[in-house]
Amino acid sequence: MSEIYTVIVVILGILAVSGLFVGVSNDAVNFLNSAIGSRAASMRTILTVASAGIILGVLTSSGMMEVARSGMFNPGLFTFHEVMILYLGVMFANIILLDLYNSLGLPTSTTVSLIFCLLGSAIAVSIFKIAGDESLSIASLGTFINTSRALGIVSAILLSVVIAFTCGTIVMYISRTIFSFRYTAMLRRFGALWCGASLTAIVYFALFKGLKTLLAGHPFILWINENLLLALLICWLVCAAILRFVQLFKVNILRITILSGTFALALAFAGNDLVNFIGVPVASFDAYRIAHATGDNQMLMGALAENIPANMTFLLIAGGVMLLTLWTSKKAMHVSQTELKLASQDEGDTQASSSVFSRTIVRAAMQLNAFTERVVPLSVRRSVARRFEFEDIEHSGAPFDMIRATVNLTTSAMLIALATSLKLPLSTTYVCFMVAMGSSLADRAWGRESAVYRISGVMTVIMGWFVTALGGFIIAFAVGLILIYGGTIAFVVVTVLCGWMLIHSNFKRKPADEQTAAKSETSEDVISSLREEVQHTMLRVTKIYDRTMIATMKENRGELQAMVKEANSLFYHSRDRKYTLMPTLKKLQQVDIYAAHYYIQVVDYVNEVTKALLHIARPAFDHIDNCHEGFSQDETRDLMAINDGVEEINRSINRMLVEGDFTELESVLEMRDDLFGRISDTMIAELSRIDRQETGTRASMLYLTILSETKNMVLQSRNLLKVQEYFQKHHESPQVWIK
Repeated sequence: MSEIYTVIVVILGILAVSGLFVGVSNDAVNFLNSAIGSRAASMRTILTVASAGIILGVLTSSGMMEVARSGMFNPGLFTFHEVMILYLGVMFANIILLDLYNSLGLPTSTTVSLIFCLLGSAIAVSIFKIAGDESLSIASLGTFINTSRALGIVSAILLSVVIAFTCGTIVMYISRTIFSFRYTAMLRRFGALWCGASLTAIVYFALFKGLKTLLAGHPFILWINENLLLALLICWLVCAAILRFVQLFKVNILRITILSGTFALALAFAGNDLVNFIGVPVASFDAYRIAHATGDNQMLMGALAENIPANMTFLLIAGGVMLLTLWTSKKAMHVSQTELKLASQDEGDTQASSSVFSRTIVRAAMQLNAFTERVVPLSVRRSVARRFEFEDIEHSGAPFDMIRATVNLTTSAMLIALATSLKLPLSTTYVCFMVAMGSSLADRAWGRESAVYRISGVMTVIMGWFVTALGGFIIAFAVGLILIYGGTIAFVVVTVLCGWMLIHSNFKRKPADEQTAAKSETSEDVISSLREEVQHTMLRVTKIYDRTMIATMKENRGELQAMVKEANSLFYHSRDRKYTLMPTLKKLQQVDIYAAHYYIQVVDYVNEVTKALLHIARPAFDHIDNCHEGFSQDETRDLMAINDGVEEINRSINRMLVEGDFTELESVLEMRDDLFGRISDTMIAELSRIDRQETGTRASMLYLTILSETKNMVLQSRNLLKVQEYFQKHHESPQVWIK
């Protein structure tokens, strides 16, 4: 047997480890977000509970590995060589797809990714077999592929989205109506019964989803199946009694319920979704072991369809990698933040753009609400409204309270357990995410200030789920064809390319503007971070403006395109800070109202500077990109003189910002006034050239735009410098801020 297969097995093993890092980063949001979002415990405690669930889940996941071996294709019709190429294509496509989603901060389904990557790669290899055998035709494809699983996954997407969102909304509305945001008194009276019902759903979920493989055929499980309602009633009463007893010792039973739900979801995740990450490499190792015993790489792999116990060593190693990823992955927290922002009780910092669809939905909801107000009596509306008046009685500053976290976990557990018992295909990721969105809607977190943006954000995630299936299929199909037809050369090229992509994505250095975007905890840290960002921004503005002007004179399209990209990045970063102003202001106002005033001014001036810069770079690029006539010698000479003046001013501003010495502030004012005079003279000269028809219309429009935006950029830069100097001078005497 060729040694290339040994190399493939090793590479698949490496990709399995990468797959675990990528997959856990994506799926951790499913079982962590309720506890993290409600701050039910410290992060260390939450991760410890989840780790315990993962360890137990890994030990029960052996039976799920058959999905990778024979779930999407008939291995008895493929040779060992073809199966290894098929698996290699699946892993390359799966890793790339999931890493892309994690980098974008979007949660997706690893199950969908695995199934459709298997489908795409299997079809690619099947086409290769059909093309090489005259007795086969494209109609024979159905004998190679198991399409029923793919259709089941597609239906799961639709079912998960609609059912989970609806159930999350209804359960949350009822729960909030009962408990309100001031739930302390009601929790003392009925909390044990309510949390007991939640805990019952979680226990049922853990038994039938997380431990179903381990407990299959056990007499206790069989009795529960035969007497389900009675078993659930007994469990509810027992859980309620235990929680009531615990309440006597002033223990918050909501925390117990939330952590129990976190444990159960982590258990189910490790027990059922582990196959998504290591199923293909383990199956490839089984195929290698079978073929190696005979030495025939052309033998058919019907033995893969048999029930082969998973290697417990592999499972334990996988569990260790999952735990390491859970405790160290920054991407996992990035994916979690996407859901937390969309579900946050306050306006938060949702940054998705509005769309026609989201605006239509909000208008329809407002019209429905207006109709309801006309039908429902005022007294009833006021009574219900009081139940939804937000009050942070937990004083934790969490995105949402523990009532909603309990609803999220309980509803998700009930839906997944019910679907499992009925053998209906539901995606854990889809259920958890859509339940969280439905509960946040019912909790009136989607106010008029943020509703359109949150709907757009949710629709972005949902559309991403559908793209997962299509993208996974296309990538795996393409990679499979390249590998099966390209041979060893294609194998080496694809391996190097995918390895580079993974390393570049996971270990690349963050841009400086992302590093400075970290939120600080204290007023001084926030102000210090903002000062550093201002210095960094002004340095970049100086460089981009100068290079843009020179590239425009030289009609250098490539350089202008790069400058537009940089200016665009700078502007959107400053705009994001502007639109996430409220959380920072709340933090600052608690300790220093004058620092908050300063913060508002600086953020606004920085945004205006970067906007003016973008309005220079983008039209300049469009002008050259459309092959319009460049500037004349007179126009070029005048613009370069303006550029020299701007560079001189920016150099002085940057020096004062870095050194914190503003003694030359008045000289900057004089340079600014002198520059504005030259800009006015240059505009008049350009108008004269237009009158004499010495320049083209489009060139003149660009010329005047550059002059106008340059004036605006310098004006805002000087204002930015002034407010920096003013804050430094008077921060010790805040009363002078009051006019």
